[in-house]
Amino acid sequence: MVAAKEHFFMTPEEYLEREEKQPLKYEYMDGDVYAMSDNTLPHNTLALNIACALKNHLKGKGGKVLICGAKVQISERGPYHYPDVVISCDERDKKAFKFLQHPCLIIEVLSPST
Repeated sequence: MVAAKEHFFMTPEEYLEREEKQPLKYEYMDGDVYAMSDNTLPHNTLALNIACALKNHLKGKGGKVLICGAKVQISERGPYHYPDVVISCDERDKKAFKFLQHPCLIIEVLSPST
């Protein structure tokens, strides 16, 4: 996804509270928020194909494979990202509800604009 920077500073707590009420997804880095733009169909197809291949590979091994809308918290103070594909095999992420905290693989599908 391509992100457009919003011009105001916020804490990680403010970001998490605000984002729950927003119709769009936002990434958070060092106090700045970035609105996520829509992906193209080829972008989504590639992300889905990668996720399906990885899910099949991990079948029966306990890994969690998520795509596009899954938020990842890199540390307690952020940043927060929405990667195209993310995998967590960590027990602490098995019951995660709002975001993963312990991914073992993050995949971003690049496009000419990125």
